Amino acid sequence: MTDNPPSEPTARDPGAGRVLPPALGAGITTKPRQDGSPVEQQPHPTPPHRPTSHGDNRIRIADLTASYGGRPAVAGVNLTIESRQITALIGPSGCGKSTLLRCLNGMHMTVPGAGVSGQVLLGETDIYGGDVDFVELRRRVGMVFQRPNPFPTMSIYDNVVAGLKLGARRRHRPHYDDVVEQALTQARLWTEVKDRLKAPGAGLSGGQQQRLCIARAVAVEPDVLLMDEPCSALDPISTLAIESLMMDLKQTYTIAIVTHNMQQAARVSDVTAFLTVPEPGQPGRLIEVGSTQTIFAAPTQKATEDYISGRVG
Repeated sequence: MTDNPPSEPTARDPGAGRVLPPALGAGITTKPRQDGSPVEQQPHPTPPHRPTSHGDNRIRIADLTASYGGRPAVAGVNLTIESRQITALIGPSGCGKSTLLRCLNGMHMTVPGAGVSGQVLLGETDIYGGDVDFVELRRRVGMVFQRPNPFPTMSIYDNVVAGLKLGARRRHRPHYDDVVEQALTQARLWTEVKDRLKAPGAGLSGGQQQRLCIARAVAVEPDVLLMDEPCSALDPISTLAIESLMMDLKQTYTIAIVTHNMQQAARVSDVTAFLTVPEPGQPGRLIEVGSTQTIFAAPTQKATEDYISGRVG
């Protein structure tokens, strides 16, 4: 297989190929509290653009290349992640799946020496356009990591509201109770913890901790949820609980998930994108994308078929 990228699965957007300026230092702006009381606001000479939801929560990726220290990890990606669907990113280790996922909310750029070129459009906002508030972006595009990571010194209650206390949507204490119940209910955890909300979040089981992290992510009312192998550290029963939860959450959120579990991708995703490294030493490339049913039943690329069938990977 050559290192040339395959035919584009989606049309390229104009203006691709720009190099990301060092804009992660953008200041934090705040919104007035719901009760009308004033909120102290940090001065900023050029207020960063706050991406707002316009009902179009698709993520459109155009000619995206992500690198570490100038060495591309994944290159030439063109992909659309549709609203209120689950898109699974699959492929062998080292093909850039997690790097691509982290590019969708700017987390990639927290790594020293990391770089991005191309476009990532959230609705109509180019998140690497140079004037985006990355703190607000990560509220709109939440992330759940491979291993459950509740704040170990915080209670279950405080874990859920942590994003509200630190982010732009800060609220007075009386408003938190409703948010906690709603978020834990969405994460299918409320009935299990409602009588011990002051207990340490780290004292929950692994599956409960991961659902707590999901509750923390949805408490700030995001538009998109990114999940980086959210079940890899869980037992089969907890895995099925998280998968069932994802099927519920996609009714509200746009979801992208990285998984090495082919059965999981087949069970939960609407769209599957396959990435691989064409030759040793080359960056990962998007080889094929389509409906999950098509990708698993009749892939058009031999590399996709070989990986799904277990012949390689």
